[in-house]
Amino acid sequence: MRINYKPILLSTFAAIALSSCGGQAPILSTPIENIDNTPIKESTLTEAESHNWGHLDLVKDTIPGMSVDKAYAEVIKGKMGQQIIVAVIDSGIDITHQDLDGVIWTNPKEIAGNGKDDDGNGYIDDIHGWNFLGDAYDEQLEMTRLVASGNTAAPRYAEAKAELEKSIANIGPTKQRYEQIFGALNEADTAFTTHFKTENYTNKQVLELQTTDEKLSGYKQLAAQMNGFGLESIQVAQKELKGALEGLTERLNTNYNVDFNGRTTGDDTNDFNDKPGYGNGNVMPVKKSESHGTHVAGIIAAERNNGLGANGVANNVKIMAIRAVPNGDEYDKDIAKAIRYAVDNGAKVINGSFGKSYSNHPEWVRDAIKYASDKGVIFVHAAGNDSKDVDTKPNFPDDNVNYVEVGNTYIRVGSLAPSYGTKLVSGFSNYGKKNVDVFAPGSQIYSTTPENEYHANSGTSMAAPAVAGVAALVWSQYPKLKASQVKQIIMDSGLAIPTKVTVGGDASNVQPFANLSKSARIVNAYNALVMASQISK
Repeated sequence: MRINYKPILLSTFAAIALSSCGGQAPILSTPIENIDNTPIKESTLTEAESHNWGHLDLVKDTIPGMSVDKAYAEVIKGKMGQQIIVAVIDSGIDITHQDLDGVIWTNPKEIAGNGKDDDGNGYIDDIHGWNFLGDAYDEQLEMTRLVASGNTAAPRYAEAKAELEKSIANIGPTKQRYEQIFGALNEADTAFTTHFKTENYTNKQVLELQTTDEKLSGYKQLAAQMNGFGLESIQVAQKELKGALEGLTERLNTNYNVDFNGRTTGDDTNDFNDKPGYGNGNVMPVKKSESHGTHVAGIIAAERNNGLGANGVANNVKIMAIRAVPNGDEYDKDIAKAIRYAVDNGAKVINGSFGKSYSNHPEWVRDAIKYASDKGVIFVHAAGNDSKDVDTKPNFPDDNVNYVEVGNTYIRVGSLAPSYGTKLVSGFSNYGKKNVDVFAPGSQIYSTTPENEYHANSGTSMAAPAVAGVAALVWSQYPKLKASQVKQIIMDSGLAIPTKVTVGGDASNVQPFANLSKSARIVNAYNALVMASQISK
């Protein structure tokens, strides 16, 4: 399933329903220290910081960002470097967005609209990338496909069947629980509108409200609880929960439906060589709600300092748009071909903000990851949003067989929240000492969405493009580095976190941060550029 904000919201509201408190994590008794031994304290974000927190500096701003602004101010200093092509394999990208239209890759060897494969790469009119989904939007989950196949002898069939039945059974009680929360949010909104005599009351007004009215006090507490779960206000919580409720119905009708088939391209998904060149050159999202790829692209490369809504991490990239991730689980065939398309058409970095717990043809994708590595291309992949240890529970695609990696340019990324403390790691984030490489900002990341809009979304989907942006930034400034060197720089230059954190959103599971990834570090763009400079010499 696409790693986006909807699954995060579902788990968030489930937590709200079961929890009696929220809020920021407490300050740890043992402070983390930065590379220069400066102690770090916890900080509450201002509205401006919330739109840019992933770029801030842990020492200067007391926020666990990637020191991107510091990198531009003290290292890059206006140098553009060499242009890097970054492929975004996702749900499609609004290439007309005001903050992205200047950074979209154009195939220099293809003539638009002539119906010919001018460059001979097997894809007709692939001007800005390729769409392997055609007109499709909704799709089943991989476990649903496995059950629908009826192949009871297939590996993990029984496991998939049990999980599917449990998921369907949970829809009813979960929906009822969300409806109760939604009702409480509506009551709070009505009460605040009446009290403040405007529908445009602010979250600040709510939190500063002094009242002896028990109901208003309760609604104020509810607003604070929403803030604690990363939701900016009662109104935002209403909107997001409405989307979550719609998502439950959508899952039941499509993702969990064994009779559903959304495929439109006419190819056999179990035959890798069937209908070469299937799909089309339209890389735009099918629906406005299909915003995931646009959000991811903005994190990497939204035009910097142009006075618009967001700044990307990298200042000199072109985004190659590849649509291969539906509203459901991606097909292994599409992902494998998308990776190969990106490599063959000049991408140096590939971002993959998707993943799933079952895979029908994992070898196809693994071979494509190896192909990218052999060709000197970095593949950055989101770790997933299941709050699980991916060393023990599978998450696809992966780059290894029994922990033996097929290449040396794959980076798997976990997610950070914007507050130093025990809740530094996003509660939804997967982790793994062997199978996750680094952590980066992923909770409530503000970025581009279709039709010139901007929104904050959460997920390891947001953490991966942050790292893809750093990889592109480093490589742009130091183009003679090998792909494997850029990966190692990102892993070795991050800030080590020598403290314990809550794991998987479970307050009873507190572990050293070092247990959660290979590097035991959070990505830092400033340090990466400094290390790259030293290695390049």
